[in-house]
Amino acid sequence: MEHQGTHHSGTHELGEFLRSRRAVLDPRDAGLPDDGRLRRVPGLRREELAQLAHVSVDYIVRLEQGRTRRVSRPVLDALADALQLAPDERAYLLTVADVAPTAPTRRPGRPEVAPRLRQLLDTMPDIPAMVLSRRMDVLAWNHAAAALLTDFGALPPAERNLIRLTFLDADFRALYDDWPRAARECVAVLRMEAGRTPNDPALNALVGELSVQDPDFRTWWASHQVRGPRQLTKTYRHPVVGPVTLDVQQFSVETHPDQQLVAYTTEPDSPSHDSLRFLLQWSTAPDGHQAEPRRKIQRPPAVG
Repeated sequence: MEHQGTHHSGTHELGEFLRSRRAVLDPRDAGLPDDGRLRRVPGLRREELAQLAHVSVDYIVRLEQGRTRRVSRPVLDALADALQLAPDERAYLLTVADVAPTAPTRRPGRPEVAPRLRQLLDTMPDIPAMVLSRRMDVLAWNHAAAALLTDFGALPPAERNLIRLTFLDADFRALYDDWPRAARECVAVLRMEAGRTPNDPALNALVGELSVQDPDFRTWWASHQVRGPRQLTKTYRHPVVGPVTLDVQQFSVETHPDQQLVAYTTEPDSPSHDSLRFLLQWSTAPDGHQAEPRRKIQRPPAVG
């Protein structure tokens, strides 16, 4: 029997997503008057969504029950407008419906990182940087990224995944200043990728593992929130230097569309810039200096 939190086929995914978005939309925000009828559950009724999207109630029922996912682009646009979907949610709706282009078949095994991309990481000694797959596998990293986040080289390759570490690794989890926010963003990114590649066995295995082991993941996965790439700012509470606030820069790799280069930068002359610089100096110091108790380390001023 399939676990409640595991990834469904594309047909079920479309229906579940429509139901979840219908349930969170306040009828008043959709411009619908109060008809005086008692609502057993919050959100839009099926007939109200059908009215707003100019389709039949039976068609909404068939979509939500997974009896069809072949939808014309005009109808999808009408549904997205009626549900007041955000841009990421609208893109996700197009992805899980039949009008979306079929994603290329993934090659088995972990993707290869181009040698020149690895060289680029090594030329950025003062900037933590990594190459990630679309499902957030850490494929390559530089010394600064290991100093900031964790020693990826000490982990088995199957465990080098940012989302898995965020939920299942206690030390990695403790790095986040606001773990719930960061974790929900991770789930939204993974849900977006699951819609794009519903038959990716590695992604489905990751979703299954996290669903079984973490109740928060199960809850947030079921909410069907989705998010694509965007500008991010994250604050980490590093055990050596304390709070560090960084801008997360994401760059696509044209020669490897399923990979992205991610770099963490700080504001010049900020306390976080000083903290990161100190951390990198500390991490490259001789082993004898690194072994000193942390309370004796002269730290830069903490942020805020």
